[in-house]
Amino acid sequence: MKILVLPGDGIGEEITRATMTVLNVVNNRFSLGLEFEFEDIGFKALDKTGTTLPDYVMEKAKQAEGIILGPISHLDYPPREHGGVNVSAAFRVKLDLYANIRPARSRAGLSRLGKQMDIVIMRECTEGFYSDRNMVAGTGEFMPTHDMALSVRKITAFACERIARRSFELARTRRFKVTAVHKANCMILTDGLFLREVRKVAEEFSDVELDEMIIDAMCAHLVRDPSRFDVVVATNLYGDILSDLASELSGSLGLAGSINAGDNLAAAQAQHGSAPDIAGQDRANPTSLILSSAMLLSWLAERYNNRKFSEAAAAIDRVIDNTLEDQSKRTADLGGPMGTQAFAEIVADELRQYSG
Repeated sequence: MKILVLPGDGIGEEITRATMTVLNVVNNRFSLGLEFEFEDIGFKALDKTGTTLPDYVMEKAKQAEGIILGPISHLDYPPREHGGVNVSAAFRVKLDLYANIRPARSRAGLSRLGKQMDIVIMRECTEGFYSDRNMVAGTGEFMPTHDMALSVRKITAFACERIARRSFELARTRRFKVTAVHKANCMILTDGLFLREVRKVAEEFSDVELDEMIIDAMCAHLVRDPSRFDVVVATNLYGDILSDLASELSGSLGLAGSINAGDNLAAAQAQHGSAPDIAGQDRANPTSLILSSAMLLSWLAERYNNRKFSEAAAAIDRVIDNTLEDQSKRTADLGGPMGTQAFAEIVADELRQYSG
């Protein structure tokens, strides 16, 4: 089974190396049969090929069973016509990785609220307010004059229906509740269409409770009482903002696993950015990408009906939790002394001894 590994920019090489330290252990420990292939994207690819996302990398991504995607510095890329392709957006749209799945849960001694949280945010990520993925040619953002800028939000029934369906399916494996986040009081047509499709899907899942909440109220309630939420479904921008908020409340963005999943392919991707200010200093927390890779293993387990992968994913989750309980084993962002690779080695050593 081939996994394409793309370290990306900034701290990408460091946290990818740390993640591979862990994955190599579980690959052997659970006899997963994973084969890893590495390619450059981002600034390294731009220097070598003139683009941040060479065509051959996209072709390899299409042929892989899974992808590990490091953070990218697309805000700093040159314009698209000069090779600056947003790799995340290109993968999500061209590979149809429409569901950005972002769990957030509290851990002892790390939650910023001291309250119980265990939610999964299901973010539709191929359209919405993100203008770089809304047109077949050009972008949905333009300037009629020097003093006016416009942006087009695209919402389709097709995209809303399938992210809603994946959300209700997930809720059936958890606590049987879906919260649909919107701003239909102002964006009557676009968020109205989103709610219409969510409600239609909800009719097929009578055992799952549907709650609807306006985005600004959702932010307030997430801080006040995160325990009331289970699966949260949202369009692109709302899901992006909410997932960062939820992850930080649960402890840190550095703990936030994330995958971009389609029906036939998925990519593990840390929820945080490339942090170029600490790149090369062995200070980055690799937990997010490690947990994202564990999520990829879980997705592969379901896709290929292979229990070994789910066992390996569960082992990583449990060992990460146990490791984080000890402050002396945490990275600097969590008040500990460990560097990026040292933390990964601790996790890897624990996995070698893991007995379930």
